[in-house]
Amino acid sequence: MTVAAANSKTQAFVPGPGGFATLVPPPRPAVPPGQGFPIPRQSAGLRLHGEYQGSGSAVPKYIARRGDGQVVQLSRLLHLVADSVDGLRDTENISHRVSARYGREVSEENVQYLIDQKLIPLGVIVPWDQEGDEVQGPSSDLLLALKAHRVLLREERVYRIGSALAWLHRPPVVGLVLLAAVVMDVWLFGFYGAIGPVLGVLDQPVLMLAVFALTVVSLLFHELGHASACRYGGARPGCIGCGLYLIWPSMYTEVTDVYRISRGGRIRTDLGGVYFNVVFMLVLTGCYLLTGQPFLLSAVYLGHFEVLEQLMPAVRLDGYYILGDIAGVPDLFGKIKPILSSMVPGRPTPPEVADLKRSARIVVTVWVLAMVPLLLGDLGYAMWNLPRILTTGARSLTEQLKGTGSAFWHGQIAVGLVGCIGSLMLILPLAGVTYLSVRLSGRLVRTLRRYSEGNKKLQLAICAGAAVLVGGLALAWTVGLTPKPLPQQPPIVPALQPGVPTVVATTTAPSTPLVSGSPAATATPRYTVSAGPTSATVAPRSSGSAAAPTGAAAVGGAPVSSASAAPSTATTTQPVAPSSAATTNPPASSPPAVGTTQPASPSAPASSVAPSPTESAAASTS
Repeated sequence: MTVAAANSKTQAFVPGPGGFATLVPPPRPAVPPGQGFPIPRQSAGLRLHGEYQGSGSAVPKYIARRGDGQVVQLSRLLHLVADSVDGLRDTENISHRVSARYGREVSEENVQYLIDQKLIPLGVIVPWDQEGDEVQGPSSDLLLALKAHRVLLREERVYRIGSALAWLHRPPVVGLVLLAAVVMDVWLFGFYGAIGPVLGVLDQPVLMLAVFALTVVSLLFHELGHASACRYGGARPGCIGCGLYLIWPSMYTEVTDVYRISRGGRIRTDLGGVYFNVVFMLVLTGCYLLTGQPFLLSAVYLGHFEVLEQLMPAVRLDGYYILGDIAGVPDLFGKIKPILSSMVPGRPTPPEVADLKRSARIVVTVWVLAMVPLLLGDLGYAMWNLPRILTTGARSLTEQLKGTGSAFWHGQIAVGLVGCIGSLMLILPLAGVTYLSVRLSGRLVRTLRRYSEGNKKLQLAICAGAAVLVGGLALAWTVGLTPKPLPQQPPIVPALQPGVPTVVATTTAPSTPLVSGSPAATATPRYTVSAGPTSATVAPRSSGSAAAPTGAAAVGGAPVSSASAAPSTATTTQPVAPSSAATTNPPASSPPAVGTTQPASPSAPASSVAPSPTESAAASTS
């Protein structure tokens, strides 16, 4: 612990999620001989925030924050006793001071009892026989379970950044952001299709790395949302840090100072993180409109899952603090089930929530009932697209591993090592998603068991609903009602994907009959050719037109060059516009040649490619 002298007192940097400088009281004086009253001391870093504003309890609650970051609730009497402890007063003097402020007589024995039985176990007061002031009290905040936590941004820097971003929390700006978010979601999910960009990312390790980087940036921006909202509400944000929760990287922001401001300011601070997630998604959507890069939309889609996850009322998530501040219940952990049980008609109110106002219990119930359909809807959208996600991921990973193994087999060590990097970029996200899915499924099963314990009818209803859901999805997957996987695309960085073909064969749809009345010829294979350092990809078509695919996307804006296998010779064909009445198919009697493709010259523009002899003959016949 770093110690520095300041104003004749000692400043100590308290480690942990709090991460703030706190004043340690000076050494206690010796008890004069003959005086039998002990002198209690507050634990290091203790802050008393006063009465909890907007409390949902019928009895006023007071908030104290220990030096390790844990917030505890105190009654008014306990708050007065803790506030009177300064390391100088003995228990006799404390009893006189508390009696005057409380309005009732509090004896010295009462003070000692409250300290021994309440304040010391809570970690508010230092035990009598302990020399140091560091106290390990009970904790229920899973933030304190973070491992290897480190401070990323100090309090001073967070304060400056939060002040610079505080304007985003002004009501007119918030209204515009929410309106833009509604337009973005209607366009993305209703017209564009949100799952397509995700499938495109699964085929490209480089894009997976880019999406991962954007996700990390969004996490930091999320925390800046909490800090800026805290600053906008008049409180002072603390540090921003990171750590490991289980095996996942996690970030946190110290905003405990909001306990001294109004309930509206606390709720704004709680919502600041997901609000900044929405702002970040709007920025990514704007970048897509400017650049046309679909992987940006995959980060937007994943951002929706992050927002929904944060809104769930689980410990360590924003929804826990949002719901707690709306209902006025700061210690919501362990009370959600009793609150929901108390709202069932005919059931008695559990004793652990008997002191809560009915309005607070209604708020908790409405929040939970509103969040469950939202989460189920988002999960249902992902499950509906699960076959194409699994197919695309398995195909990409299989070809990646085959190409990397082939490189090592032929002695291309450097190529194989680079391929290993690409393989890891594919394996790690897939393994993480698999682990998270198994873990969430197990948590869901355990939760349903716990809530339905002893209720046979509810258990049967849950099992029947799960069976119908699984059966319906399985039927949809089997008969092909779900969307089909996207066709394979050539790699953006071929070095990371050795052995993966940079020329991808696709087929065009059957054409319309010739004017002469002969049946349409079978479509010949079409090949996408990578010419020079840039590669071109052609989007698949489901139309029955014989025209060449339009709207081909080329990396870097390079023109698309394609070669078609002609019946007799390997020549290039010129695309025909869909509005043209002439067809470019070879006669039906001429079977397509196999393996006779020849790429067009990279230097020649697409508009200058000469038609093949068969195409000219067909055009003249028509």
